[in-house]
Amino acid sequence: MSAPERIPPRSVTPAELLVHGELKVRGRIRDASNAALFCTVAHDGEEASCVYKPVAGERPLWDFPDGTLAQREVAAYEVAAATGWDLVPPTVLRDGPYGEGMCQLWIDIDPENADLLALVDAEEPEPGWKAIGFAEVGEGKTALLVHADDERLRRLAVLDAVINNADRKGGHLLPTADGRLYGIDHGVTFNVDNKLRTLLWGWAGEPLTSEAVEALKGLREALGGTLGARLAELITAAELDATRARVDALLTTGKHPEPSGEWPAIPWPPV
Repeated sequence: MSAPERIPPRSVTPAELLVHGELKVRGRIRDASNAALFCTVAHDGEEASCVYKPVAGERPLWDFPDGTLAQREVAAYEVAAATGWDLVPPTVLRDGPYGEGMCQLWIDIDPENADLLALVDAEEPEPGWKAIGFAEVGEGKTALLVHADDERLRRLAVLDAVINNADRKGGHLLPTADGRLYGIDHGVTFNVDNKLRTLLWGWAGEPLTSEAVEALKGLREALGGTLGARLAELITAAELDATRARVDALLTTGKHPEPSGEWPAIPWPPV
């Protein structure tokens, strides 16, 4: 009689680890505008680092309802996951040492793969780069702010247009050693009004890629089903309707959006 087959232990997914793990605060991320805590989370023999942003530590904003930034971060992750691009680290809403908050998997960046933004002394970008605009660099001088002509950034530009990201800075771009790129800090998203403010304007007015069109079609379908139901738990009905409208508008025009002129188009400082 042969020995019974040994069943290997089930691997814990990042989301399960974040939701069910024991959360321990290790320190504070001091350059964050709202309370952001560096933590570890452990569950079922696995451990990872993460960021925990308690709702209690959110600063009130005039154009967003109080106590909603954590939910918006989770909503941004849900939309990103639905595109299939996985541009946002796994993010959940859970209870923690300081109450309910957003918990997001920590991403270690690769400095060798971080050449995504630059200030150049030129009138036009070099091949492989896209112009954002001119910036004052002191003593009456200006320089051209550019970002890489990178398909990962282009996907992120589409995601930002969908979620109406009001604060896409360079410091929110996390390239990794395996060649992936993540975007973080999505608390000021999903506003009903057009507040798109980003460094990723290099493709403004250009046709969307066929990949982006297919992703948007999938999003439109998902917003009418399980994704829409999930977002309804995180953002208001009006904000969900506005999200659907932005997806429809992108598919109708078939182009990357351009600055509206009603809101500062570029965050400053850009990092």
